[in-house]
Amino acid sequence: MLTIQNLKSKIAQSPYQAYVYSYPHKTAYRPLTPPVYLPELWAQQDRQALFLYIHIPFCEMRCGFCNLFTAVSHNEDFMSQYVRTLQRQAQRMKAVLGDASFARFAIGGGTPTQLPIQHLETILNIAENTMGARLREIPISVEVSPETATEDKLKLLRSHAVDRVSIGVQSFIDSEVLATQRRQSTTQVETTLTRIKEMGFPTLNIDLIYGLPGQTINTWLQSIQATLRFQPEEIYLYPLYVRSLTGLGRTDREWDDIRLACYREGRSLLLSEGYTQVSMRMFRRVEEGQGGQGRQGSNISPLSPSSPIYCCQADSMVGLGCGARSYTNTLHYSNEYAVGAKGISEILQAYIQTADESFYYAHFGFQLNAEEQRRRYILLSLLSDEGLNCASYRQKFSSEVYADFPEFSELLVLNLAIKDEDILQLTEFGIERSDTIGAWLFSEKVQELMQDYELK
Repeated sequence: MLTIQNLKSKIAQSPYQAYVYSYPHKTAYRPLTPPVYLPELWAQQDRQALFLYIHIPFCEMRCGFCNLFTAVSHNEDFMSQYVRTLQRQAQRMKAVLGDASFARFAIGGGTPTQLPIQHLETILNIAENTMGARLREIPISVEVSPETATEDKLKLLRSHAVDRVSIGVQSFIDSEVLATQRRQSTTQVETTLTRIKEMGFPTLNIDLIYGLPGQTINTWLQSIQATLRFQPEEIYLYPLYVRSLTGLGRTDREWDDIRLACYREGRSLLLSEGYTQVSMRMFRRVEEGQGGQGRQGSNISPLSPSSPIYCCQADSMVGLGCGARSYTNTLHYSNEYAVGAKGISEILQAYIQTADESFYYAHFGFQLNAEEQRRRYILLSLLSDEGLNCASYRQKFSSEVYADFPEFSELLVLNLAIKDEDILQLTEFGIERSDTIGAWLFSEKVQELMQDYELK
């Protein structure tokens, strides 16, 4: 419930209670009874600016902090079965969508480049030939890892117009990496980053984590300095969240330590190096004289003048693959979710055995009523640098944000946000409490569903 007392209480606690990046959280999803027929659902949706997302749930290792839906797999036969199933799903989904256009495409995971190169190429072909995404006209992002970003796979990605590579480095200090149960070396990371830069990808994103076991503020800043040597266009600074069923979650360690100090020092360093802050986690390097956001900006300007513009608040994402989510205005849906190896394996096996006809239905998800749609719009807007445009909110929902959520004005009272004309933006203090504010915006229904969810 949105109350000033509730918010004050949350602000007084650690800023790192829960990781908020979307709404509603996947642990609020439940079985849909009866299943939702997708042709009817998508017929009500604007299909001219869709985000296509393909999920690859395989990694070369399981990081100690990871709670993603992913499995350690080097079994090429199993990966082949997965890719064939994804192809079947894509064919049905294309029939569901009919005449649709994609404004953005991403392959995530897991680690997509864990796939053998022939299967990685098949995924790219599914996007272009089966789904009809015009890869040379839209932004394309692919997640890679230091171990799997080989020269031949990077060449393949570049030849298919991939313009953004995102790599999880986490730390340039070998002892810190080892403590997260990763086996990469700093030498390997530097070699891979050099290779990516030499390939000429327009956007390189590097992920780092603060709050790692044994990390200090000085070693954290050393990792950022090492990152800056490669001049990435984007840097994400993630606080460590230790969650149930993860490797680090099985330890007895107390985790609330130097994260806030690391965030502030890291933010200060990046701002001094010419980066702008897009959100609590994301920083983008702005070239001198750069006019717009470019292909990878928060407001994407496609290469082709005829291409539509994707907006995250529009809720139009088509997810393919076992762990992918799909978003429409009124329904978010996916397969079931798990973190533990047994739960993930069972869900993957069920996905591979899915009958063709079943791909025409959503079986697991969350229905968004008018209030939930408003909350999602507010959360996605407020937690980014663009802020909440009250006029846009008024135009979309035919109501006033402060009438719908009167307690929202308390963000101003607590110095968490400022209002400039009709734009509400987080203050510096508010940005570092983004996850707290995000969780505060969750409805009682979503909070109850998340609390009752039994993690597999």
